[in-house]
Amino acid sequence: MQITHLGHACLLVEVADQRILIDPGNFSDLEELHDLTAVVVTHQHQDHCDPARVPDLLRDNPQARVLVESQTAEVLTAAGHAGRTERMESGTAVALGVLEVLPLGELHADNHPFVPRVGNLGVRLRAADQPTLFHPGDALDAEPGEIDLLAVPVNAPWGKVAEAIAFVSRLAPRRGIVPIHDGLLNDAGRALYLNHITRYGLVGDARLHDLRDAGAVQL
Repeated sequence: MQITHLGHACLLVEVADQRILIDPGNFSDLEELHDLTAVVVTHQHQDHCDPARVPDLLRDNPQARVLVESQTAEVLTAAGHAGRTERMESGTAVALGVLEVLPLGELHADNHPFVPRVGNLGVRLRAADQPTLFHPGDALDAEPGEIDLLAVPVNAPWGKVAEAIAFVSRLAPRRGIVPIHDGLLNDAGRALYLNHITRYGLVGDARLHDLRDAGAVQL
């Protein structure tokens, strides 16, 4: 499995002859992305799905399947992309060759009473003889089962570090964590969050895989 962190919550995952782009939002570098197998969107917020940039992304990847949470499908339909979107359902796997994409969850984490909760589907990527990766989107309550790698939201208006630590500890990824959702942090703040999450959340041989600005990394 090869993973590229393209900024904030966006990951390009290359595994089992598939190229999967997860959560192409407005804080992410989406230039020169070609030959994608699928574009996967966990929820409708613009830092995970930027409707202004989706047209170019889909134009450059005419064969890519567009797998999205159902409310996100409505947003993309309103933007003129109804013909490309496929609605994911929690617990119903999607096959991309030998790769299984399993959507999990229901709702976005709670921000505060003034922001309504929207749908959110984390996605587990699994193929034989490859690491299993879980990207939760913006919720920490899904149960993906045994996983090797966990994409962990580091900072968000809806989150706090204690919840991130508990999330990592509960899911216990065997190989470790990949930090995501860090676009609002400066370097010092990001380092502080990562220190807490790794020191108190990881167990055993699991470790931090910090992919920011690292390009494509084999894991």
